Amino acid sequence: MSKDVIDPSKIRSVLATDCGSTTTKGILIERNAAGEYRLATRGEAPTTVEAPVEDVTRGVLNAVREIQELRGRKLLDGEAIMSPQAGDEGVDLYISTSSAGGGLQMMVGGVVKSMTADSAARAALGAGAIVMDTIATNDKRLPHEKIERIRHLRPDMLLLAGGTDGGTRKHVVALAELIQAAQPRPRLGSGYNLPVIYAGNVEVRDDVSERLADKVALQFVDNVRPVLERENLGPARDAIHEVFMEHVMAQAPGYAKLMEWTDVPIMPTPGAMGLMIQTLADQEGVNVVGVDIGGATTDVFSVFDNAFNRTVSANLGMSYSVSNVLAEAGIDMIQRWVPFDLHEAELRDRIGNKMIRPTTIPQSLEELKIEQAIAREALRLAFVQHKEFAVNLQGVQKERSIADAFSQSDSNSLVNMMKLDLLVGSGGVLSHAPRRTQSMMMMIDAFEVEGITELAVDSIFMMPHLGVLSTVHPEAATEVFLKDCLVRLGTCIAPVGKVKSGALCQISLEMPGGKTLSKSLEMGALHHVELGDGELAKAILTPARSVDLGAGPGERVERTLRGGSCGLVFDGRGRRPLRISEDAKERVRAASLLGDVMQLYPAGP
Repeated sequence: MSKDVIDPSKIRSVLATDCGSTTTKGILIERNAAGEYRLATRGEAPTTVEAPVEDVTRGVLNAVREIQELRGRKLLDGEAIMSPQAGDEGVDLYISTSSAGGGLQMMVGGVVKSMTADSAARAALGAGAIVMDTIATNDKRLPHEKIERIRHLRPDMLLLAGGTDGGTRKHVVALAELIQAAQPRPRLGSGYNLPVIYAGNVEVRDDVSERLADKVALQFVDNVRPVLERENLGPARDAIHEVFMEHVMAQAPGYAKLMEWTDVPIMPTPGAMGLMIQTLADQEGVNVVGVDIGGATTDVFSVFDNAFNRTVSANLGMSYSVSNVLAEAGIDMIQRWVPFDLHEAELRDRIGNKMIRPTTIPQSLEELKIEQAIAREALRLAFVQHKEFAVNLQGVQKERSIADAFSQSDSNSLVNMMKLDLLVGSGGVLSHAPRRTQSMMMMIDAFEVEGITELAVDSIFMMPHLGVLSTVHPEAATEVFLKDCLVRLGTCIAPVGKVKSGALCQISLEMPGGKTLSKSLEMGALHHVELGDGELAKAILTPARSVDLGAGPGERVERTLRGGSCGLVFDGRGRRPLRISEDAKERVRAASLLGDVMQLYPAGP
C-alpha cells in the first residue's frame, strides 16, 4: 500500500515500530467504539541489525509477537504482518522509523559557513540526520585538510549547497572539485557510489555534474537559499528522506525486507519526532521546545512563530557520551546539582563507570541523584548549542529603529523563553524518572525556563511512531499524542529579574471549587501548589518593578494556569542564568531544596 491510496477514515488499527540502536519498540493503536484512536499496548525486543543476526526484521517480529501476546489477538501470519485487518486479526497500517546502525550520518557543504552552509545543515538536521561536519570555503581549513576529512568520515550521504540562484559560481565549483578529489566512499555498502544531493545555485548544475556525475550518485533539487532573504529547505529534506530509503537503508541488513512491509516510507527516528513536534505546534497554535536525551546524543527541537529548527548534540548523552558531558560542563557544574557532599574524584569515577557500563541503571538513591545531576548539564549544554544554531537568517539586511540601539539583548536566536508555551521532554532519564516531580525539576533547571511555561514528558517514547502516523492521519496522531503519549506535568511560573528587598512577585490564585490562595514569592524561593491534571486556576501575578513575567518589567499578568501530575511550581530564583553558590554546604542545601521541593511545599490553604 502506498501513501497516496491510504484512506485515513478506513484505518481501524495501526502497528508502528521504531528500530533503535539497541532496542526495537512497537506500539499498537486501535480505534475504539467511541471513534477515538488510543494506544492499545506496546512491546519491545533487542534490535538485530548487527552480528550475529544481521537482520533488522528479526527484532521487529519479536517486538510484534510481544504485542500480539499482550493484546491477545493475531497480528502475524508466520513471519509476515497481516494487513489489512480482517475481523479481529491483522492491522490496517504498518509504519516504522529507524536509527539502528548509527542513524543517518551526513556531511554538508556551502560557500559561506554562516549562510548557505548553515542552511544546508538546517535541511539535514530537520530530515533527521546527524551532521558530522560542515565544509565551507571560509572554514579556515586548507583544501587537503577538507579532502582528508571527507575521506575519513565516510558519511551516508553529502548535501552540497552554495550560492544564491544567479550568484557565485567559482566557489561552488571549488567545493565540487574538493568532493571530486576526495573520491568519497559511503559508510554502508561497498558496491555503490556515495549519494550527493546538490541544492545550490541552479546555474552551476552543469559544472557540478561535469565534475561529480561519474564519481558519485548525484541528484539535483531546488536551492536551499535561492535568495539571501529566504530559505527553501523542503525539497532538500524530501530528497534526503528518499535517498535514505533507496540507498542507505537498502544497504543495511534486513532493511530491504522491512521496506516491503511498511505502508509508508521508513523515516529516521529524529526526523519523525521533529514532525510530531511540528504537528503539535500547528494543531495547538503554540511555541514548543522538545528534547530527546539518549545514551549517545541529545536532540533538541523548537518551533517559534512557525519556524522549525532541530539540532543534534552528538557528543552529549547519558551513557556512551557521559564523559563528554563531564568534559564540556566541568566537574563544578555537575557537582552544583548533587544534593549531598561528594568528593570530586569519586564523582569522576562514577561517571567513568557509567561510560564503560552504558546499559546499567541506578541501583541506589545516590546514584539516581548523580545521574539526574548529569542530565541537567547534558540538557543545558544541548540547549545552548540549539539556541546558537536556531537563529535568524544571516546576510539579510534589516531596517532598524532607534529602539534597537538601546536594546539590552544582542541575541539573534529565534528561541525566546518568554514566548515558550510548552516544553516536552523525552528519553529514559526524563520519561522513566521514579517521580514525575524529578522530571519537572530537571527540565526547569536545565532549560532555565522564564515567564509562564507548561511542561510535559513523553510517557513511553512513542513520539517518533506518531510522527510518521501524522503524515497519513494527523488527527489520529494528535489524539493519541495528547491522550496517551503526553503526560502533563504542570506549569512553571518563573519571574526574571532581581530585587534588593521585598517580594519578587505577588501571587493570587482562584483555585477549583472556589478556593483562593495568596502568596508572596521571595527572591530565591521555590513554591509548589497542587493542581491536578485537567484542572485550571485563574492567576493574577504582579511582579516587582524590575521583574518580568512576559508582559514587561513590573507589568501585571492575568492567566489561566493548567495543572498536571506535579501541579504548579513558582520559581523565585530570578536571574538567568541561574547562580549557584560556590560554598559547598550552601550548594548542598540548595540542591536538596530543589530535589525535595514538591515535598517541602504542600498545597496552600
